[in-house]
Order: sequence, then C-alpha cells, then structure tokens
Amino acid sequence: MCGIAGFCDFTSRSDYSTLKNMTDTLAHRGPDDHGYQVFQDANAIIGLGHRRLSILDLSTLGRQPMRTPDNRYHIVYNGEVYNYTEIQKDLIKQFGITFQSQSDTEVIVHAYQQWGIEAVHRFRGMFAFVIFDNKEKRLFLCRDRAGVKPLYYYWHNNCFLFSSELKSLHEHASFSKNLNLQGIHAYLKWGYIPAPHTIFNHTYKLRPGHCLVLDIKHRKLTETQYWNAMDCYNQPILDISFDEAKRELERLFIQSFGYRMVSDVPVGVFLSGGFDSVAVAAILQNHRSKQLKTFTIGFEEHAYNEAPFAKQIANYLGCDHTEYICTPQDARLIIPKLPDIYDEPFGDSSAIPTILVSEKARQAVTVALSADAGDELFAGYTKYQTAIRLWNILKHLTPSTKKLFDKCLQYIPFQMIQRLLSAYNLETRTQKIQQMLRHDHIVDFMNITSQLITHQDRQKMMLEQIKILPTSFDHKIRNTKQTGLINAMLATDYQTYLPDDILMKVDRATMSVGLEGREPLLDNHILAFVARLPEHFKYSDAGPKHLLKMLVYQYCPKSLLDRPKKGFSVPIDFWFRKELKFYFLHYLDQTRLRNQGLFNDKFVVSLRDRYLNGHSENVEKLWQLLMFQMWMARWVD
Repeated sequence: MCGIAGFCDFTSRSDYSTLKNMTDTLAHRGPDDHGYQVFQDANAIIGLGHRRLSILDLSTLGRQPMRTPDNRYHIVYNGEVYNYTEIQKDLIKQFGITFQSQSDTEVIVHAYQQWGIEAVHRFRGMFAFVIFDNKEKRLFLCRDRAGVKPLYYYWHNNCFLFSSELKSLHEHASFSKNLNLQGIHAYLKWGYIPAPHTIFNHTYKLRPGHCLVLDIKHRKLTETQYWNAMDCYNQPILDISFDEAKRELERLFIQSFGYRMVSDVPVGVFLSGGFDSVAVAAILQNHRSKQLKTFTIGFEEHAYNEAPFAKQIANYLGCDHTEYICTPQDARLIIPKLPDIYDEPFGDSSAIPTILVSEKARQAVTVALSADAGDELFAGYTKYQTAIRLWNILKHLTPSTKKLFDKCLQYIPFQMIQRLLSAYNLETRTQKIQQMLRHDHIVDFMNITSQLITHQDRQKMMLEQIKILPTSFDHKIRNTKQTGLINAMLATDYQTYLPDDILMKVDRATMSVGLEGREPLLDNHILAFVARLPEHFKYSDAGPKHLLKMLVYQYCPKSLLDRPKKGFSVPIDFWFRKELKFYFLHYLDQTRLRNQGLFNDKFVVSLRDRYLNGHSENVEKLWQLLMFQMWMARWVD
C-alpha cells in the first residue's frame, strides 16, 4: 500500500521541492521508501511522487515512479492487483516482455502500454494509479471498481493536482481552500461527502470505476466510466438452486480470500464476530495449517461489546487471537487525531475503534483483511428492512392522502412530546416520514432512512440554504419490478455509502499506522455473481444474509453466531456526557459558532445543552458538528 501525489502545472511555478512536500505529507501511507520525478515539458511541468509501503517484492526494484524501458510511460500507484502474476504471464506470452521485478506495479504499466485503457478490465484488486504518457503528453488516472483506494484531484487556474489524500494538496501554493457550502450540507446529511464532491471548490474525488485523462497539449480533462455496479444488478436473475448458489459462493470466497493472502509480509484478519468477518476468518483458517492472526476491539459498555463473541469464535476456529477493550481514555487520545487522519469532515464515529484495532494489528502484521461489503452484498443493514416496511405501508396511500398526512404532521409539536416522554429521536423519525410522503422510490426511502441530519434540521442549523449536490443516490434503478426493492438499494449503497463512508474509514485508519487493509468481499467476481441471485437468497423471511449465514454455518456452529446484530457502533452517547464532555463545550461554543458564520449558533447550543442536561437527544447530530468544527480548526481556521 502506498501514497501517490503529483501535479501538472501549466503556470510552471511548481518544482521538485513542491513535489517532495506534497508526497512526504503521505509518509504514513508509505514509510518504507519514496520516489520523486519531475518532467519539464513545453506546455507544463509534470511531477510524480510516491511513498511506498513494501508488500510485494521488498527490493528496490519495486521503487516508484516506475517507467517502461522505452521511457514513454511512467507510473505511480497505490494498491494491489492480486492476479498480477497471471497478467504477467499473458504479457510475456503475447509480447515477449522481460520483467525486471516481481512487483504488480511493473505489470500494470506494461499492461497499459499494450492494451491501453482496456487493461483495467483485467485487473482484480484495489488500485489508484496515475500514468504519464511522455509521448502523447497525457496523464491517465484510474480508480478501482469499488473505490477501495482513494484518489483526489484539483483543477483550477491552469493547475492540476492529484493525491491519495486531501492533505497533500495543501502543500501546493496554487491550491485554494474555498469551502464548498453544498459539500457542508451533504456532510451534515450523510456524515460524509459523496463522490465526486469534496469539502473544497474545484476539488474532486475520482469516482469508483472511473478513469480520468488530462490532455496536456489541449489542457482538457475527460472522465470515463469503465465499470458500474448497477450493470451487475441489471443482468438477468440466475436460474439456480439455493444449494448451487451456496457452493458457487463458497468457491468464489475461497478464490478471493486466497488471492488476498499473497504477501511478502505478515497478514492478519479483523474479526468482529459477525457473519461477514467470521466468513473470512473461518474459510481462511480452514484452508491453511498455520494459525491465522485475528484482531478484535471491544467496549466496556456491555450493550456495545461483541469482543467475547469474537473470542469464542476465534478459539473455535483455532486462530491466534488478540483482543483490546476501547475505553473513553483511548477515545480521548484518538479524537484529536481524527481531523488529521480524515482530512475532510467525516462523521462515522466507528473510526475510533477502527484506528485502535489498526494500531494493535500493526504491532504484529503489515496487512489486515477486513470483511466490509457483507452488508451491501447480502442486505445486512436494518435500514433496508426499515425502508421496505415503510414503503409497503405508504405505497397504498393516494397522493391526496399523503399530502393531508404530511400537512397534519407539520402541526404536531413532536419536539415537545419527545422531551416530555423522553422518546428518543421522535422528532427526527417524524421528519423522515414526512420526507417519504413526498417520494415514490425505494432508494429515496433508504436514503431518507439512513440520513443523519434531516432536511428540516439542516434548514434550522445552517445559516445559508443551498441545494444538495447531485450524487450517485440520484442514479436509481427505476424498474424495481425487474430488479426488486432489495437489489435497487444494494446497488445504490455499493456506489455511495460503501466507498464514501466504509472504505474511506478503513483506508485512512489502516494507512494512518502504515497497515495495508484488504477487502476480500469486494472482489468484482463476487459482486457479479451475488447481484444476479434471487433476492430471497439474500433477504428472506428468515432474515437478512440468508445465503451467507447458511454458508458460514458449515464452518462455525449456529450457537456461536445467532444473536442480535449490533454493528460496529460506538458508545459516544455515554462518553460525551462524562469523560469527553469538554469537546462539546469547547468546539460547540456559542461565540466560536457565531464568529464562524456558518451555523445557527442558538440552535446548535440548544441541542448541545439539552443533550448535556440528560435529555433524550440524538448525540450523532452533535458528533457530526463536532467533527466538522475540529476539521475547520485544523485545516481552515
């Protein structure tokens, strides 16, 4: 795993030291090696920088930037192409290429040399890379299908910048830190800013499954989508029995998990005790003789603690298990780091235990497998169940009845009722139902269910009202009769919540300590198969993840697995009333908010004080605001 950075500066004000500063800001992503190269062109100065975490071919032969022997193509790359040896054999057989190293970087650049953009369809893995074509004078940027690896770019005033993380762009004098107010609204809504948008104007995330070409001669950017998760769900449903599907899924799992164990350094697995991580750990341990190293984070608060279950499962499987309990004191040490690690406002509080488990794992391994995407593949989130339940109720109402119901809800004082009855989140839930009354698609229902701060609250919270940004949430599968309600939601989440929240969280957490995170459930062959399965294989009367559960039961007893789903949630509701209270008092201070000029200070302080005084308030709203304020203090103020 690595960090990449660079520029194409048409003003010719950039130089080697600029490139070095941009690249070395990413030293945490690649502590083992570094490389910088600057090209002086008639039209611009081009810079390619790389920080290396050595995983494959630990020798200097894997150093980047790397070039082809003819000096035409130069590459910087972050990620792993797991089937690189197979592609290498094809390149040797078809073109007689001689390879100097055993690194996948050399395979990628030669594959692009021979097949151009079509080479990406051969890659099975996670990647973000930039190739400079010194003959055609083009920069080619590419991001993997699921968006495991990040890639940002900035394009303004004749300066093009790119990097694995936003913090690198701050090192360039041409980078302008103008806040994107639409991005702030998006952040408050979801707790993250969906691609291609970011918190800054003129700054973007390259979307998963996309390529970007900068034509240096003509100063022109062209974006192309080479892969789309929606296309997998739009394929005909397979005519297959449940047992046949289970056998094929097991075969794909064994193959995918095996690919991700290839490494020249030690590998471990994050084990939460849920079906997704147990599937990874159980199948890997079952097919190897050496003990698998597994890592779990738990909490002192019993309602949030799944560590005992993970330990029981690890013992049953015969893994070499490490457990650590996350305390408020641990959180107090990690929270100040969050604005640096997540250098864009990011509101997923499970980043705290993710960073902690990464720190503990890094003491024993250099690579850790995570089981993310199980919920998006097999309909594991409760929001899917909630959306379908409300959909089935509201779809029977006529438009006039919906309008009347909506109007009535506007006049009921739910906030007062919530306070009197200590009814948790009653007002927010009512606001979400009001929004659903105005929509007619299951993806809208899922989107509304999962938003953290409703449209009504954002109107009260923000001083300036801005129309929300267009995102992949808007690219809905309209023909739900063909695709089904569940598949429509899964396809959308795979392109939004998964890359922009879950994968961002894991990438930054692991990379902050120089640990490579791998995602075996995100193999594109798995999605291509699971997307075409009948919906009731994934979500049935027996509950979510039906097919996955039946497969996991073959490796681990039901008695160790059947329990209510907790998810990777964090007890911030308890922490911020006690040990961490000072964060809310300091960063959500009324004078600070008023001077900033973004938020309605009275509304925010009222929300803060109701929570601190013991009322049943949604602490997640305050957490989102805290993370934004801490980010502002670090990067803007």
